[in-house]
Amino acid sequence: MPDTNLAVENHAHSLEQKFVQLFGESPRIYQAPGRVNLIGEHTDYNDGFVMPAAIGFHTRVFIAPRPDRKLVIRSENYSEQVEFDLDHLPATRAGHWSDYVIGVAEMLARSGKKLSGANLLVYGDVPLGAGLSSSASIEVAAGYALLDSAYRALDQANPGRTKPEGNPIDRTKLALLCQKAENDFVGARCGIMDQFIASHGKRGRALLLDCRSLEYRLLPLPDDAALAICNTMVKHSHAQGADNQRRAECEAGVRILSKHLPNVRALRDVTTEDLEAYGSELPEIVMRRCRHVIGEDARVLQAAEALSTGDLQAFGKLMLESHRSLRDDYEVSCAELDLMVELAKQVEGVYGVRMTGGGFGGCTVALVQAGHVEAFRRTVGEGYERATGCKPEIYVCTAADGVGEVA
Repeated sequence: MPDTNLAVENHAHSLEQKFVQLFGESPRIYQAPGRVNLIGEHTDYNDGFVMPAAIGFHTRVFIAPRPDRKLVIRSENYSEQVEFDLDHLPATRAGHWSDYVIGVAEMLARSGKKLSGANLLVYGDVPLGAGLSSSASIEVAAGYALLDSAYRALDQANPGRTKPEGNPIDRTKLALLCQKAENDFVGARCGIMDQFIASHGKRGRALLLDCRSLEYRLLPLPDDAALAICNTMVKHSHAQGADNQRRAECEAGVRILSKHLPNVRALRDVTTEDLEAYGSELPEIVMRRCRHVIGEDARVLQAAEALSTGDLQAFGKLMLESHRSLRDDYEVSCAELDLMVELAKQVEGVYGVRMTGGGFGGCTVALVQAGHVEAFRRTVGEGYERATGCKPEIYVCTAADGVGEVA
């Protein structure tokens, strides 16, 4: 599994040595994971429910304090180094990989956090462009590293001060600030799910999140099953515009339905019975968008019950229903995703499979019995390449821990 791969750990050790060569001292090391969403797609911005799991691909941040007010940040992925003054951070993005780090530093500073100068080396192995949230991974890892470094500098400067019990970093507040960095600084309209699971993930657990209240519950994933994530290697260029259109269609549905249901603030507040009673007033396309979101929220809650009772057959059935709804009602699938789902469905030991992420390309996720993983990898990989001429990437993962310091 990626989170226990010896090669990854050896690479981390070599990066630690490189940090010493670059900056002259040993770093502390922090990491935050990528994520896959098991069920609950396009519900987050409708105040609904999602069920992600952190996965064993990470962004690692190596950090050591500086005596001045500079942030010196080197990316191992891009072989580039940038430098910023903490007292004069840029207010707008530069369209550069460093935006994700500086945006978080800016939001932490605006929230009143007293950051300290630091040297950082950043490296990530979350597959880029696969919809596994490499952006939230770097944001949360950098934010946690900067906060912990600042707290340690404060302790060193004031050895007699009263310290709070336990770790003073509030993971939910960190997730919200990282989301704000991506929304307001980087300029991407993401919901809270990605940063939240990167902050709160637990090994062997999925996370049921209420995107309105931010209440969450950890749910057991079976020890004898794996998450098989299949990258179609496709990313359609119209995805962002289509995503904005879907949001507008959901908002139109809320406006019309709220005339009859005054307490409705988002589609999360609408039941299937409400939609049956008043859906005839909606334009047909808006009706289908609403039907997906309302049905998907119900499926997430049913999936949580299925995991709680160990009913993996029911869980898998809900995954398949989710994919059909995303394909037919929300219309965010594509031929390559549908092909990947059809190939996976035919493999023995697969409980369920669906597209995951925003759609129009990216990945599917399947829950697979551990003893059938290699057959799954071979059958799906060969079948997809034979049909498309494109070799997919298949990542086999277990659920991982959220952000923290690497021992």
